[in-house]
Amino acid sequence: MVNKLTHPHKRDGRAGLVRARMRRGLSQEAAAEQIGVSPTTWARWERGEQGVRPVYRTRIAAAWQVGAEEVERWLDTQASCDDLAPWEEENGFDSVASSVEAAERLWRWEMDAQRRRMLAALPFVPAALGEWLLAWQFDTAPPPAVPTSPSPGSGARTSVGLADVQRVLDAHQAFTQMDHRFGAGLVRPAVTEFMSTTLTPLLRGAYTEEVGSRLLSAAAQMTELAGWMAFDLGRQGQAQQHYGQALRLAKAAEDDLIGARILASLAHQAADLHQSRWAVRLASAAVEAGQRAQASPRVLAMLLIKHARALSVRLADTDTQDPHTARQITRILHSADDAFGKGLDDRDPKWIAYFDEAELAGNAGSCWRKIGDFSRATSQAERAMRSFGNPYSRSVQLTRLSAADSYLGMGDLDQAVDTARQAISGLKELTSTRAGNRALGFAKRLKADFPGSQANEFGDYVRSELAG
Repeated sequence: MVNKLTHPHKRDGRAGLVRARMRRGLSQEAAAEQIGVSPTTWARWERGEQGVRPVYRTRIAAAWQVGAEEVERWLDTQASCDDLAPWEEENGFDSVASSVEAAERLWRWEMDAQRRRMLAALPFVPAALGEWLLAWQFDTAPPPAVPTSPSPGSGARTSVGLADVQRVLDAHQAFTQMDHRFGAGLVRPAVTEFMSTTLTPLLRGAYTEEVGSRLLSAAAQMTELAGWMAFDLGRQGQAQQHYGQALRLAKAAEDDLIGARILASLAHQAADLHQSRWAVRLASAAVEAGQRAQASPRVLAMLLIKHARALSVRLADTDTQDPHTARQITRILHSADDAFGKGLDDRDPKWIAYFDEAELAGNAGSCWRKIGDFSRATSQAERAMRSFGNPYSRSVQLTRLSAADSYLGMGDLDQAVDTARQAISGLKELTSTRAGNRALGFAKRLKADFPGSQANEFGDYVRSELAG
């Protein structure tokens, strides 16, 4: 029997440290080697049997790219349940209640300034994607939670109906439109406040099984939007956590269509971070989920475009000739065109309204550029820019930068720079870190491909404009 007075930590261990290690796909031996201790020492740390000296706490923070306060929380054997970070939950989708609680905890963290900074500093963790994908594809959907009237003495719960769900969806649509027009920086605080102050009480209310399922789907959409906005602001780990929680909510709602959208967003992020193997897996799973849900042609076109994009990034990252993958991308792009060409459908969800002809062409152009067909890429980008409307300012500037890259690939320096300048002028009206980084990336490629005074002057111009 363990003496709790002489072994005060042995009772609980350091579950936070264990989960942090496992999220990074590390064994105890690998983690010990990374930090510079023996596997025995690391195992004692996890069991709470040995203190962790300050030098090693600093090494853990540096190696795992987190703040010192996060490491202290991992090492605290007495941390309360409420202190548990949202990402330290088990990854399986075991119950509706646990999925909702994990999402609510994430939303609460967003409302606390210190914890919000911790979320914003999180790194993107590819190892987490495998667990989420397996849970989505193979775990049995949890049985529905059906809140009914409250039991005597338990306190009244708010009665929630379909009209309440519709208000959540209307808010989602309004936030999405503002995001397209102004970028995420202006809108995201309102989204996270809405989730914490409006959505949480609804999820804790009383509702029928039908209303509950639709409410979970709406919550998944709002959480995915918060993830997308974090992605637009360059907060990759924060975005990933929202995507993961959104996927849990979609699973709880048994909503393959929303799940397909979330998987497509995860694939988009993974592709941007050059995690192309995961991007392809996630995009493929998104297409499969869309097909199971009998998605409308327009939704299917969007999912196919994400798949083509993931494959094109993988092809570009390998930097080798691969005719088979190039043909596969071409086939998928043609399939997306065919699906989109079928026009509007009664099954179109409201959230797919953004995916119009301009979005289709702009995304296709990006794929053609990545596989080296610069002529077709510029043609599609120009087609997109002619079609974009005013509400899509960020998409316009991102497409211009994509066109500039394509002109650069063709060797048309003047056209590339002129097109990029138009985009950068428009970026000043946006709060989008992603768009700014794309402009800086173009300046870097310009200097590498065409070194000289013009490239240097353009680089200075970009930095000056973005700083202003």
